[in-house]
Amino acid sequence: MSALSLALAGFVSLALLAQLASLILAFVKQTLPSSGGLRGTPKVSVLRPLCGLENNLEATLGSTFTADYPDYEVILCVEHPDDPVIPLARRLIAAHPQIPAQLLIGQDRVSGNPKLNNLVKGWAAARAEWILMADSNVLLPPDYIQRLLAEWRTDTGLVSSPPAGIRPQGFAARLECGFLNSCQGRWQLASAQLGNGYAQGKMLFWHRDLLDREGGLAVLGREMAEDVASTKLVRAAGLKVRLTRQLFPQPIGGRSFKAVWGRQLRWSKVRRLGFLPLFLPEILAGGAPPLLAAGGLAALGMISAADVLALALLWYWAEVMLAKASGWPATAADVLAWICRDALMPALWLAAWAGNSFDWRGNAMTAKDRATSESTAAPQVPAPGEPNLAKP
Repeated sequence: MSALSLALAGFVSLALLAQLASLILAFVKQTLPSSGGLRGTPKVSVLRPLCGLENNLEATLGSTFTADYPDYEVILCVEHPDDPVIPLARRLIAAHPQIPAQLLIGQDRVSGNPKLNNLVKGWAAARAEWILMADSNVLLPPDYIQRLLAEWRTDTGLVSSPPAGIRPQGFAARLECGFLNSCQGRWQLASAQLGNGYAQGKMLFWHRDLLDREGGLAVLGREMAEDVASTKLVRAAGLKVRLTRQLFPQPIGGRSFKAVWGRQLRWSKVRRLGFLPLFLPEILAGGAPPLLAAGGLAALGMISAADVLALALLWYWAEVMLAKASGWPATAADVLAWICRDALMPALWLAAWAGNSFDWRGNAMTAKDRATSESTAAPQVPAPGEPNLAKP
C-alpha cells in the first residue's frame, strides 16, 4: 500500500470515527438526566431584544409569557420608537396581565454590537439576580426556565443553548436546518458532553453578579459576537459554559439561498476571529472530504465503488438517527440538504478568510469594533408605581 493510500485510508477512518463519536455524544447529552442543578424557584428576568417583524414572531415572542414558572418578569427591548414590532409587543403584554412585563425603547451605545446596545436598558431594569437573554426568534417551551436552572452547578458561569431549526419551508430552509441541527448543534452538544461547552448568543442565562463584576453588558462587545465574548469571560473566571439537554427550537419558515449563505458566512467569520484553532479544521468537516478521499481509494483500486456507497449510507444514516431522536427535520429532502451543506462547507471555510467584517441586520460590524462608554439614547425605565407598558 502506497503512502497516499495509507494517508487516505487513515483520514477516512478518523473522519468516520469522529462523525459517529460526535453523534453518540450529542445523543447522550440529550438523553441522560441532568444531575444537580439549582434548587428552588428564584426570580428570573427574561430579556428579549426586538427589531422588526420576523417569521413566526407572534408565536416565538408570545411563548415568553407562557412559562410554567411562578416568579419571572419579561422585559422587551426595542431600539427605535417607530419599529413596527412595537404594536405586537404591547398587544402581547396586554394579553398577559398576570406576568410582570415592560417594553423599553431606546439605545445605549456601549459597543459595536447593536443587540447589546439594545439590551443595556433591559439589563439595568431587571429586578432579578438571574437573567436570561433570549433572541426573539426562539420558541420557548413552557419549562424553559426549569431547563436552564437544571444545568447550573457551583462551577457554572453561564447556561446556553444553540437553536434547533424546525418547520422549514422550502429547500433553502432545510439547508439552514441542516447547518443548525445535526451539524453545528450536534458538535456543540458533543463538546458540552465532554465538559467543553461554548455559549450561543441565542440563549444566554446569567447570574448577574459575574457580568456586573466585569463591567456589565459592555464587556460582551469586546468581540465581534457576544457568544464568543461570553465564552471567554466565563472561562477566564475559571467557570464553565453549560448547555441545556435539548436545544431550544427556532421556527425557520422560508429562506433564500442568499440569506442562508450570508448567515453561515457571518458565523464562519465569527468562529475564525473568535476561536481560530477550532475554526482551522472545519475545512475537513462534513461528509464531502472523507467521501472524496474514499473515492480516491476506489480510483487507486484499494476499495470498490460499493464500499464508497456504503460509507456514504452509514455517514448519513447515523445523522438521520440523531435527527429523529432529537425531533429535528429528517426527511429525504433534509438528507439531500445535508449533502449540499457538506459540499458547501469547504467553500464557506475559504470565503470566511476574506475580510474581517460582515453585515448584521443592516449594521456593518468589524473586528475593530470595541466597547465604548458613549451613550446615544437614554433608557426608558419606568419608575416604581408606573405602568408596566413603557411609552416612546
